[in-house]
Amino acid sequence: MTQRLISTLIFAGICAAFAVAPGAHAEDSSCRTVRFVDIGWTDITSTTALASVVFEGLGYAPRTTVASVPISLAGLKSKQIDVSLGYWWPVQQKAVEPFLEAKSIEKLEPPNLSGAKATLAVPSYAYDAGIKTFADIAKHRDELGGTIYGIEPGSSANAKIQKMIDTNQFGLGGFKLVQSSEAGMLVTVERAIREKKPVVFLGWEPHPMNIQMKINYLAGGDEVFGPNYGEARVYTLTNTDFLTRCPNAGKFVSNLRFTTDLENRLMQPVMNKERPADAAKAYLKKNPQVLDAWLAGVKTVDGKDGLPAVRQYLGL
Repeated sequence: MTQRLISTLIFAGICAAFAVAPGAHAEDSSCRTVRFVDIGWTDITSTTALASVVFEGLGYAPRTTVASVPISLAGLKSKQIDVSLGYWWPVQQKAVEPFLEAKSIEKLEPPNLSGAKATLAVPSYAYDAGIKTFADIAKHRDELGGTIYGIEPGSSANAKIQKMIDTNQFGLGGFKLVQSSEAGMLVTVERAIREKKPVVFLGWEPHPMNIQMKINYLAGGDEVFGPNYGEARVYTLTNTDFLTRCPNAGKFVSNLRFTTDLENRLMQPVMNKERPADAAKAYLKKNPQVLDAWLAGVKTVDGKDGLPAVRQYLGL
């Protein structure tokens, strides 16, 4: 074999390699369909819709399966699912940790959402009137009617409230926990606010209540709900080969960061029965700046710059 022929073959091989894999963007053809799982919580439905809309703008074909937490974890382990944006820590920690310890799924760092919380709350006028901490609740027993409003029966948050009552923690012995649906609890709180009556209830963020009502979270409940007002974080989970098999799609998923304010505002139309995809597109058109960080280093499915493609897709 002549030196010229050898050089020609080497050059052809290099050209073929670049034709198949331009830079770090090379992906298996299966990556065009990004398989999300939605655990059915409104915040996760909303963020999954956001990510899916952006993937569509990049030329991918995202698909979402709605499944419970155990089924979603099994799907990630078996590689029938690529991505979950919904690992709520510490609420789901006992369910998720065995999979992480066995290295059968991947958890991305840092979390896609920080600053979430869940603890007792009051309307701002009640806070200003002196109900600022858990220890203040019992001092206002008469105005509160000796009542704390929780959510649906069987919830872990309700169990924590009931335990405070049963053990007379913070002097709450004799208080009554009213258990109701989330919607029912919020209707009661909204009525109290219209009438300017004090009310103590279980509040959490992200949730539209944080922008629909002026509320304050109570300090001093670390022993019950955890530090920093029952702080929680939300992590992205992937199956074990997604990031290496689909480096471009994985880069976008790894870039995703949300804020509680973003989710409060996006959840509002979704909870009012607007299609999640429509709500996501409307949010992105109004807040296109979030795309800059999300799409840093991300290409379209055919290797073009991702940011201008998504902006064009959204009509920006």
